[in-house]
Amino acid sequence: MPGERIILIGRLAGAHGMRGGLKLISYAESLDVFAAGLPVRARSVDGAEAVYEVGEVRPQGRGAVLFLAGITHRSQAEALVGCDLFIEKATLPALPEGTYYWADLVGLEVVSVDGRSLGWLESILETGSNDVYVVKGAGKEILIPALKSVVKAVDLAARRMRVDLPEGLDQE
Repeated sequence: MPGERIILIGRLAGAHGMRGGLKLISYAESLDVFAAGLPVRARSVDGAEAVYEVGEVRPQGRGAVLFLAGITHRSQAEALVGCDLFIEKATLPALPEGTYYWADLVGLEVVSVDGRSLGWLESILETGSNDVYVVKGAGKEILIPALKSVVKAVDLAARRMRVDLPEGLDQE
């Protein structure tokens, strides 16, 4: 899969059982992303990569158990513990207009409605009511609620997000 855009969707946290199951920490909103037959790229901390096909995924507690084609023994699963899992972005379903994958938002420049650069969207925090954008720039961090009343425009082509900061957050 060289040259294709890939995104991080999970990490293999441990072996599960004797038949090659893997404890999965999913970064996806839904386990539906891990559809049977989906090719996933496992990348170890030393950069080694291998492509596997998803066999099955089962929710378990706060995580899930993932079975990959060809991984049938615990020792094979143990060799994959710690690997990050990536998929081709093109395999993700299209989103309704005005909604975005986190991977598309992280790295955007964030500017105020009056044109001031506030920094770069570094990460996103998931909360119970709404997501929160962590924006870093000029030696400071701003936490911006991901609300329609705050986020006025997202331009993925220009890699920019325009926001109207709520009172109290708008500090120069």
